Amino acid sequence: MGGVLIVGAGQAGASAAIALRQGGYTGAVTIAGAEPDLPYERPPLSKEYLAGEKEAARLLLRPAGFWAERAVTVRTGVTIASVDAAARTATAASGERFGWDALVWAAGGQARRLACPGAALAHVIRTRADVDALRAALPGARRVVIIGGGYIGLEAAAVLAKLGHGVTVVEALPRLLARVAGPEVSDWYLALHRRHGVEVRLGAGVVAIEGEGRPEAVRLEGGERLEAELVIAGIGLVPEVEALRAAGADCPNGVRVDGHCRTSLAGIYAIGDCALHANAFAGGAEVRLESVQNASDMAKTAAAHILLGDAAPPYRAVPWFWSNQYDARLQTVGLSMGAEARVVRGDPASGSWSLVYLRAGAVVALDCINATKDYMGGRGLVERGARVAPALLADAAVPLKSMEGQAG
Repeated sequence: MGGVLIVGAGQAGASAAIALRQGGYTGAVTIAGAEPDLPYERPPLSKEYLAGEKEAARLLLRPAGFWAERAVTVRTGVTIASVDAAARTATAASGERFGWDALVWAAGGQARRLACPGAALAHVIRTRADVDALRAALPGARRVVIIGGGYIGLEAAAVLAKLGHGVTVVEALPRLLARVAGPEVSDWYLALHRRHGVEVRLGAGVVAIEGEGRPEAVRLEGGERLEAELVIAGIGLVPEVEALRAAGADCPNGVRVDGHCRTSLAGIYAIGDCALHANAFAGGAEVRLESVQNASDMAKTAAAHILLGDAAPPYRAVPWFWSNQYDARLQTVGLSMGAEARVVRGDPASGSWSLVYLRAGAVVALDCINATKDYMGGRGLVERGARVAPALLADAAVPLKSMEGQAG
C-alpha cells in the first residue's frame, strides 16, 4: 500500500493527516503511533491532567469517529523500527511492513533520562502513561523532588505544591528557565515558586537517587541530601530519529530538514519536535522547537509540499509558546536566543508585565506574564522585525500594537 505514512500520533502527525485531507489528498493516509492512544494533546499532561482536572477523553485532539470519517487509518501501539528509503517501506518492531509514496516522520522524542545511580526511580512527563504512573505514586509522597527547572519541571512543581506536597526543584544551571528566558523572567518565577512554598536549589547537580523500589532521597553534589518519596526528572527531550539515521538521513540534533520539511532522503519529511530547521526568527540559526505551534505549522508545510511540490510555500511561522503556573500565564512570541538587549515593560511586582528582547535593534521576542494585550500587540512587532526605541517599548501606557517601527 502506498499513500502517505505518518509516523507519530501526536500533534504533528495528527495535524499532517488533517492538512492532507483538507488540501484534497485522496490517497491512503495512515498514522502509526507507538502509544496505545488515539492522537491527543500533550501540554495538559504537566498541568490539568496531572492535577486531575482534565480526564483522558478530553485530551483527544479529535473524537475517534473523526478519523474514520476522513478515511485516515490510525494504528496505535505500532513502533516503526526501520526505514528503507530506496524501497519506500517502513518496518514495525512487530515485523509488519508499511509501504509509502511519502513518509512524514512526526515521532517527536522521548523524555531524557538521568544518568546517575538510581535514575530508574525517577518519573518523567512525556506520555499519558507516564503521568498515570506518576499520579498513582502520589499518595504517600509527602516530599517531591523535581530535577529540572524548565517549563515541564516548574509546571509540575506548581501543580504538586497546590495539591499539598512538599516540593523541591533542583536545577543544574544558575537560574530557572535559563535556556529559554532572560534573567528578569527567571528571577520572577523563582520568587513566585518560593511564595508558594517550593524550595529551589540552583547550580545543583544530582549525584544519585537513593532508595530500593521507591525513592528515599536525592543526593546532590556537595553532599546535600534531599529526602523524597517521589522524584520527577524534567530535563528535556531526546529526539526520536534513530530509524532515519540508520536509513542514511542527516541527523545531527534531530533530523535536518529544508524549508519544505524535507529530509536528506527522497520522499521523507520530518516535522515537529524532532525536526532541525533553519528558522528565520532565530536569525537563520538551526533549531528544534518543541511546541504545538511548530508541530501544527510544520505539518501544514509538509502536507502542502506533498500536494503541490515546490510551488508550496516554505515554512515561515512566528514561534509561540505558553506556560501556566499557579495564577501566572506566560505567553511567549518569537525566539530570544542571541538577543543583545532586553526591555522590561510594566512593573513585575504588579504581576502583569512583559520582557521584550532585541537583536541588532529589532524586536525578536517577548515574554508576557499575565499581559495578553502585550502578547497580541508584540506578535506583529516580531513578525515585522520592527525597530522601536527601547524607551517607547518600556512605556506600558503605549500599546505595542500602535508602535509602527520599521522592518528589520
